[in-house]
Amino acid sequence: MGSGKSSVGKELAKLLPSMELIDLDSYIEAMSGRAIPEIFESEGEAAFRNMELSALEDIFMTGDLTGASYILSLGGGTVTTEACRRMIRRDTTCFYLKASIGTLVHNLETWPGDRPMLKGGKSLRSRVEELMATRSPIYEKTAQHIINVDGDDYLAAAVDIVTLM
Repeated sequence: MGSGKSSVGKELAKLLPSMELIDLDSYIEAMSGRAIPEIFESEGEAAFRNMELSALEDIFMTGDLTGASYILSLGGGTVTTEACRRMIRRDTTCFYLKASIGTLVHNLETWPGDRPMLKGGKSLRSRVEELMATRSPIYEKTAQHIINVDGDDYLAAAVDIVTLM
């Protein structure tokens, strides 16, 4: 959350016009007919993580996408599910957009959105620190490439990814 996955995905799509951009959260919203915060509120995080897994299975198995190249922008918690993590490692070249806690907090304050994982009464910084303490090792273990995205130059991050592809 707040690393710029969506922004970098859009820049990548411009740099690589032959590749379709699929934002996993948008895909789930279209599939379910509900917004992510609504899913979290009515069914909880576990149900949402199951929806992510189903969506990934659908994306990787869809005839139109089999063998195709595309950009897949994941949600921040997608790889916390082991089955999702295995699929990502097996079926993609995964890039971890790594940002400092300060950058994440700045971005989340600047573009707050409705982020269910930030609810819970703690300060934004405390919640981000807590999430990153758990998630950062998983991100590093899952990704084949780590791109530092401190700052707001998402085009530069996208160019770095194209260079590594």
